[in-house]
Amino acid sequence: MDSVLIAAETPSSDPVNLAGSIARDRAVVVAVGTVGMDIERKAYYEKELDFRISRSYGPGRYDSAYEQKGRDYPIGYIRWTENRNMEAFVGFLAERKINLSPLITHRFPIERAESAYELIAGRSREPFLGVVIQYSGTCSDTRTLTLAPAPVQGIPAAGAKRVSVGLFGAGGFATSTLIPAMKASSNTFLVAVCAATGSHAQHAARKFGFHNSTTDEAELINNPEINTVVIATRHYLHAKQVLVALAAGKNVFCEKPLCLSEAELREIVRAYLEITAAERPALMVGFNRRFAPMTARMKSFLSPISEPLALHYRINAGSLPPDHWVNEREQGGGRILGEVCHFVDLLAFLAASPVVEVQARPIGSSARYSGDNVVASLRFANGSEGTIGYLANGDRAFSKERIEVFGGGSTAVLDDFRRVEFVRHGRKETIRSRWRQDKGHRAEWEAFVRYIQEPKEPPIRFEDLVSSTLATLRIDESVATGEPLEVETVAFLETARRTPNLNPSRNE
Repeated sequence: MDSVLIAAETPSSDPVNLAGSIARDRAVVVAVGTVGMDIERKAYYEKELDFRISRSYGPGRYDSAYEQKGRDYPIGYIRWTENRNMEAFVGFLAERKINLSPLITHRFPIERAESAYELIAGRSREPFLGVVIQYSGTCSDTRTLTLAPAPVQGIPAAGAKRVSVGLFGAGGFATSTLIPAMKASSNTFLVAVCAATGSHAQHAARKFGFHNSTTDEAELINNPEINTVVIATRHYLHAKQVLVALAAGKNVFCEKPLCLSEAELREIVRAYLEITAAERPALMVGFNRRFAPMTARMKSFLSPISEPLALHYRINAGSLPPDHWVNEREQGGGRILGEVCHFVDLLAFLAASPVVEVQARPIGSSARYSGDNVVASLRFANGSEGTIGYLANGDRAFSKERIEVFGGGSTAVLDDFRRVEFVRHGRKETIRSRWRQDKGHRAEWEAFVRYIQEPKEPPIRFEDLVSSTLATLRIDESVATGEPLEVETVAFLETARRTPNLNPSRNE
């Protein structure tokens, strides 16, 4: 035989050695299944056999660029990919060129799915080969599931004072931190959650008491019971979802980052400012650290100082695998855009001044740390100077964040949001968190809710959201060039205001 395919599943090496005995000289033996690989050398040596292991489904399997981003292989290389393999198989089924009936030994209606899994797991001790779960009923056009029985919390009657939330995204941060912060607010009503998969949306809805779950963003945006959209999806979706929500007249709370490019930021600025002030919804970015209790104490301590400050922010970030989605430029934008924006905003808040210039340089191997090992210098409009050391080359057992501020004969140190220390006129005051680390998530949400109910001074001014985001984009650019770059927020706002909408479909 020119080639031998092994599709068995067994810890035994007998299939591999049998294949060697029946193959001709210089043939290819391919293990498709999971088999033992204690190969007897004699047969393979004398025939000079080529032994190969095939990844399941074929080329493209485990390749994130292919499976997640849809990048096909070049035409001059592999064409028979896992998608084409599955397409061919489904085509054969449709044309009845493959008959699977002899392989099916059991059929279960969906209502008895548990029995099917008991059979497969071997708990029923009944022999089986192929098990089919059959779905009955009619197909519904809607992708929204209304939970029954309904949660205890009811949706209030329509009115300007209510904060009725529709959530995009039900990942780890949303379920562990963001939703609990919203649920703790007595003035927040959880209406609907939208996730990429129905199971994630339904799980979050049942766990936290949302009335509806869906996989259709449009159903959430068009829901008249929702006046506030919370965005906690992957970073590349943020700008598009912010624009759609603003166009629908919804208040928007967007987890950081606000966007991943200057073009997206310009489009958000234009869309926001073209709405009349009287009808303009609230827009907030999840820069929670400025709302932390210990940050508030530090801000109060620094407020009497009239001279420029020196600010140092060290972040022991730890490394992420290069293939982590945050490090994928198309999905996460990298950790500078995705996380350093937090620290830019906090330093600007403490300095009470916007960033006007940045310069950043990487430390060590970019390949090893995915460009996450960076020291950035920031100059503020009031003459203050700041540094951010975002470090991936440390030990995660050490504290993550430390801020030191010097000015006016005073010093303030915030250590990991667990301890803050103030020194002035030779007197020292130390405050410790007795119960837990509080980075301001609940206070941030409460400030957002209060602003929606009483729209006076926003929790974070729109200009400051734009300034922190623009400065972070400049830091990301400076890492690549090593050059200092200006951050001209006022000019950027004015230019964006005058820029026509070049992509109106984004707002539909």
